[in-house]
Amino acid sequence: MQRYDLIVIGSGPAGQRAAIQAAKVGKQVALVERREVVGGVCINTGTIPSKTMREAVIHLSGHQYQNIYGMNYRVKEKTSMADLCFRAQHVITTEIEVTRAQLSRNNIDMLMGQASFVDPTHIEIENSRGKLHYEAPYVIIATGTKPAASDCVPVNGRNIIDSDQILSLKEVPRTLVVVGGGVIGVEYTCMFATLGVRVILIEKRPRLLEFADSEMVEALSYHLRDRRVTLRLNEEVESVEECGCGVVAHLRSQKKISCDTLLYAVGRQGNVDELNLAAAGIEADSRGRIKVDEDFRTSVPNIFAVGDVIGFPSLASVAMEQGRVAAGRAFGIPLTSRPAYYPYGIYTIPEISFIGKTEEQLTGEDVPYEVGVAFYREIARGQIRGDTTGRLKIIFHRETHDILGIHIIGEGASELLHIGQAVMILGGTIDYFIDTVFNYPTLAECYKAAAFNGLNKLSRF
Repeated sequence: MQRYDLIVIGSGPAGQRAAIQAAKVGKQVALVERREVVGGVCINTGTIPSKTMREAVIHLSGHQYQNIYGMNYRVKEKTSMADLCFRAQHVITTEIEVTRAQLSRNNIDMLMGQASFVDPTHIEIENSRGKLHYEAPYVIIATGTKPAASDCVPVNGRNIIDSDQILSLKEVPRTLVVVGGGVIGVEYTCMFATLGVRVILIEKRPRLLEFADSEMVEALSYHLRDRRVTLRLNEEVESVEECGCGVVAHLRSQKKISCDTLLYAVGRQGNVDELNLAAAGIEADSRGRIKVDEDFRTSVPNIFAVGDVIGFPSLASVAMEQGRVAAGRAFGIPLTSRPAYYPYGIYTIPEISFIGKTEEQLTGEDVPYEVGVAFYREIARGQIRGDTTGRLKIIFHRETHDILGIHIIGEGASELLHIGQAVMILGGTIDYFIDTVFNYPTLAECYKAAAFNGLNKLSRF
């Protein structure tokens, strides 16, 4: 039986960073992956394919320049799934190679097969060669998630699909029903709507993306409707059936909605079914999520869990940090992490990105705040890029001028956010943006414009 200092189960972003962090301090590490390739859902079916597909959609549809050249402008008149898959497969292959190289450089052993616990310190790995056993004083679970299933939605991989099966579509559908108004559902709604697909989005809650700032969600909803998306909020699917060459969704409100293809994107389920958690003394909830403390330690002290398998926020960027921190805590490595300053990026069209608190949260906490807003259309770079609909909002404390939240909608939002993130982490106030010179023309100027807008409101009192 081979012994390691740490065994990490799952080679997605969380598992990779955990393994590399431990290897950097001289620990002998094994990384277990049940697929034939590394990278987990993130590289193979989730984050990387979807974001690559988004870029292909924006480019081929001519979306960014339609405000300049007209709504009929296209780079390619008819975009096929082959066009989208070609770019996605290229990026996936490259990312797998990069990941393998990183693991190899850090002398991390790759163990391919399905892992399961024998007890808290022993792991069994089953593959085509049989069953092998390994021992480690510390184990990190980073197995990620899979699309949640429902008895009322018979996913068949053809015209009723989940988010992991998007790239397997034979052709771009003429009509699409998306069930689920969370991040995944809204992102794919935007992509297909930009391609000209008639999309109907069904969400049982009263609004989309409830954790995001309501103003940004309202702006996104406007863009979706402008793209001829039908939003069916406060609606729930009761059953789905194939009918002829299409699909019919039956709603609890007795409505019937027909389409060529239906995408079921209502949440995800933790990949824990085959881990035999009971043998390690760990339990998962009904959605396969594992409960952890602030150090990502489970109820069993030597076993940690990180990434999507522990639940919200289920972001690749956050999963990487969780993996790094968990490995550090296991081996007593002093690490600093600031969960309050984790950024959120939602790759809709246009993007939404934010950090800190929303107006709704601050109102509920009775915090005296003010808001400064800048619009892309008033910034030269916004006009040059053809994005005249974006905006940047800074929420700051009326008395101390501390920055409480930054919310952006518009192309490049996820990149632009990091300027504000750095200022917040380093303790800067909104006055920093007034006194700082930004390159011209850039979208970064939005920070200065928003700062002036917000501080000018204070001078009225």
